[in-house]
Amino acid sequence: MSFSAVLAAAAATPWELAAFLFLLFLLCSLLGWCVEMAYCSLGQGRLCEKRGFLNGPICPIYGHGALLVLLALDGGCESPLLTFLLGALLTSALEYATSYLMEKLFHMRWWDYSQKPFNLNGRICLRNSALFGAACVLLCHGVGPTLAGVVGWFFQRGTGISLAVALGALYLADVVLSVRSAVQVSARLRALQGVCQELAQRLEQLREEQRQAMEAQRLKLEDAVAAARRSSEETARALQARLEPLSREFVQRLESAKAEAQQRIKSLCEKQDIFERRLVSSFPSMRSPRHGEALEKLREHLKTRR
Repeated sequence: MSFSAVLAAAAATPWELAAFLFLLFLLCSLLGWCVEMAYCSLGQGRLCEKRGFLNGPICPIYGHGALLVLLALDGGCESPLLTFLLGALLTSALEYATSYLMEKLFHMRWWDYSQKPFNLNGRICLRNSALFGAACVLLCHGVGPTLAGVVGWFFQRGTGISLAVALGALYLADVVLSVRSAVQVSARLRALQGVCQELAQRLEQLREEQRQAMEAQRLKLEDAVAAARRSSEETARALQARLEPLSREFVQRLESAKAEAQQRIKSLCEKQDIFERRLVSSFPSMRSPRHGEALEKLREHLKTRR
């Protein structure tokens, strides 16, 4: 049976159709999250950090990908090979678009496949596309009807729309909270990067002041040495001694500037709430094209908290 026929049999009204698709989306998002958690945990040899943009146990990109394939291919092609190829193409296009849009919105690259072979701008790679294609074959030629049946069971008992509304409210709240956390992480990275840049400028200024002061003292010392040859070497030693407190003062000012910057960085890092920390931990390959140094400091702080 085609997917359009399944929808026609399960949903008699537009509201039922929307609720059916939404519940199927959530179910596929949940299964996708479970598979990704298992896959990453096996790769690391231990239970990995919670994955996904949202706080709940779902990855919306899998739900969107599943619906896209089911709707575009009407439940799948007759040939599993064709389902594999078209499914891989559709889901890879979705992943690329999602990566691009999220980077534009939050100024961060949430996942990065630059180190993987046959990648496209680090947003998609051949290995993942092949895995997505295989998942599409499993969905369309295997578990798809079962998943649709599970969702349809609630509609047969008249609870489908009510369940969709209740879960929709939770889903919307999670989306709002997660977007808020992403915006906060982006703003915190900007602030951290500003502190790092300010420190670099301050250190450069101190070095230039030190260089100029040392140069001035050096010229005086050369004049003093020449005069000392004619009079007394004690004068030269006295002038040379002036360089020592000058160096100590520079070191003190340098350490003071570093300590102040470190305290500001620590304060910014410690102000993260649990949702921000979870979001950064959930994307280990996340990078920030604009605030890379700040992101590394944020990660270092998270490690010290564990």
